[in-house]
Amino acid sequence: MIAYFADDPTRVYQLLQWIPVLERLDASQPVGILTRDAGTRAILEERTSLPVYFAPGFADLATMYDDLDPAVVVYCNNSMFNFNSLLDGRMMHVHINHGESDKQSMVSNNAKAYDRVFVAGEAAVQRHHLALMELDEDRLVRIGRPQLDLRPAPLLPPSERRTVLYAPTWEGDAEYNDYTSVDVFGPAIVRAALAVPGVRLVYKPHPKVTTSQTPAIRDGHQAILDLIERAADQDPDAGHAAVWQGDILAVFPGCDAMITDVSSVGLDWLYLQTDKPILITDRHHDSERLRREVPVSRCADVVDADTLADLEELLEARLEHDEHRIARAAMRHHYFDDNGVGDSTGRFVDAITELVELRNRLQGASPAAGFVESA
Repeated sequence: MIAYFADDPTRVYQLLQWIPVLERLDASQPVGILTRDAGTRAILEERTSLPVYFAPGFADLATMYDDLDPAVVVYCNNSMFNFNSLLDGRMMHVHINHGESDKQSMVSNNAKAYDRVFVAGEAAVQRHHLALMELDEDRLVRIGRPQLDLRPAPLLPPSERRTVLYAPTWEGDAEYNDYTSVDVFGPAIVRAALAVPGVRLVYKPHPKVTTSQTPAIRDGHQAILDLIERAADQDPDAGHAAVWQGDILAVFPGCDAMITDVSSVGLDWLYLQTDKPILITDRHHDSERLRREVPVSRCADVVDADTLADLEELLEARLEHDEHRIARAAMRHHYFDDNGVGDSTGRFVDAITELVELRNRLQGASPAAGFVESA
């Protein structure tokens, strides 16, 4: 099996979260990673013992597939370069995405190009059904979220304080997909959290927030860092921190509540920290749309232009009394079915194995179909 990733290092985080899962799969189905960018190749060679193949040009890719003859190729994003690989008809093409999220970018007509689309659960199936016309929903395979079976070592030191995690997403690549709170609410959220008595604030932004070239995002991010630095100087024992590196799943342990945007992070929290409060931001100030398109918001408090002024009191109240806890348990089932820890990885391995067997049967029953001529 090949994990295909064509993009540059700014997006390699999309694949890195799959590496431990792919390494587990490698025990039963040999896995290699195919890259198109030299910088990405260098990063991956440092992060995994899986073989990393390099095919910068289309001709290189065609030759590589001739040599490797993979039965299945998986894709963790919708890069336009994926279509170079999709031209090859000798293998099964599977979209696995890089998270489970209610962002509009999670669903597009690109899904129709793949033989299978692995999704987390019922929420994702409904998302595809509502957004796409004439989609063959038999292509959707519910596997859960294998990354959430992993248990990375905790990054935060223990604290007697109640820890509030602020984990915003980035601004996206277009207005329709912009869910970040960094520029509109970020500093105010941090000030409110820091004002709650006995709280440790931890800031863990999306990696692309830290490298954003959008002035308002840069300014909001820097203002947040300045607030945390001043608070840490005034109260060194509090443990307030900005976490730049590492897996956000390793930040979850020890946190008592999270404020986040519409993103995969909120749903990861729902799965792993179901018994702890979550607050979802709404930069668009459209509560009806949020409830319709982001089901997790129905079991969370919403931070928007109307509620921001009372966020300090709301946070303190939720840390004392979590009134959405029962609703979150039901919502977890909506997004992830009944998967327990370990189940998603098992489903992923089984689904890939079935596709390998299916491809080999089909390949043996019909003439080989190689690359279509590139335009």
